[in-house]
Amino acid sequence: MTRIVVIDNHGQFTHLEHRTLRDMGVDTEVVDNDTPPEEIDADGLVLSGGPDIERAGRCGEYLELGVPVFGICLGMQVIADELGGRVGGGEYGGYADVTVEIVSEKDPLVGSLAPETRVWASHADEVKEVPDGFTRTARSEVCGVEAMSDTDRELYGVQWHPEVAHTERGEEVFENFAARCRD
Repeated sequence: MTRIVVIDNHGQFTHLEHRTLRDMGVDTEVVDNDTPPEEIDADGLVLSGGPDIERAGRCGEYLELGVPVFGICLGMQVIADELGGRVGGGEYGGYADVTVEIVSEKDPLVGSLAPETRVWASHADEVKEVPDGFTRTARSEVCGVEAMSDTDRELYGVQWHPEVAHTERGEEVFENFAARCRD
């Protein structure tokens, strides 16, 4: 059975990420973001959202575990920041309903979504520039990088929250990620 560990960055939706995976039949648990990497046994990791990058614990170290990683909101920002991308404040701030445009229909994480998909996202902070090796896979009118992927290293991120009911086809994003963890 596939095992995906959710790294808790103290976000308000972490429990929903865990529940979504559990409801899909994935063996999953939530661990604090200060858990030593050597104590994590997983086929994949979800870096949850959270209040700010300064409280992201050891998330950068988890990128070296050699398993697929899926960063959600702050989780995506941590991936970008750790690997040489640029993160900054967004112009539009808090949570809102946003239409994202999928710009890479071959992407294993978001490529199966409709070309325009409604999502629930926070833009208080956002990825301004993707790290080397990454491709921007979605954008919107309010954010140039709504999703990114590095398929060679199996690192993925979305600015939005696929775990909440306001996001269209959010469970499909988790299913796509779980498929990467089984490969």
